Amino acid sequence: MIDNKLKKLNAARAKVAALEQAIANERLKELAVLPAKYGFADADSFIKALKSALGSAKVGRGVAAATRAPGAKRKNITPEAKAKVIELLNAGQTGSEVAAKVGISLPSVQKIKKEFGLVKPRGSKEQSSGAESQAPETQPEQAAPQEQQQPQY
Repeated sequence: MIDNKLKKLNAARAKVAALEQAIANERLKELAVLPAKYGFADADSFIKALKSALGSAKVGRGVAAATRAPGAKRKNITPEAKAKVIELLNAGQTGSEVAAKVGISLPSVQKIKKEFGLVKPRGSKEQSSGAESQAPETQPEQAAPQEQQQPQY
């Protein structure tokens, strides 16, 4: 039973291989007469004409090459600009207002404030106003006695 199926399978494989070989031979014959069919003396001139025809006829829209944006120049913050920032901050203006007037970024204003000691370093316990610095005294909590319960399984 299985022997018959294996024989049929091998016969089908042989038939497929023979068909593939026949197609390859027929394709070669058709390609060989193609230049003469279109009026070319030899294959080289046919290939040149074919390449030029394919080169000029673009199919679809190609992907545009990525353009490189010009690199942004870093702005040097001069001592005069720093002095102007400190002057405006001491006058009571906000950091964003100062950044807009001087023409620098807000993070740059923050760096200048830190450089001149106008901001507290992170994690400092001191508060700026006296009312906020006084924390209410906490009394020790009296824990109510709790019965420990055994987990039930």
